[in-house]
Amino acid sequence: MKTHILSLLSEALPTVDFESDFLFRELDSLGIATILMILSDEYHIELDAADVTPKNFKTIDSIVSMVESKLNEKKS
Repeated sequence: MKTHILSLLSEALPTVDFESDFLFRELDSLGIATILMILSDEYHIELDAADVTPKNFKTIDSIVSMVESKLNEKKS
């Protein structure tokens, strides 16, 4: 899943360093909105402003964890 998400986001936001140790610092509001939209559409999950936290956007791994968590909530 990480590879797929990284591919999707890198294609949409080629100037962002998704390997950064603090990804949140790399993103502006448009970048964050783009990520939310891409992941919501790709995984059919609901992501909104409440999900935009430094913890969820710290690294690509934390973004993957957020998606996995939303998918698990959806199954329940």
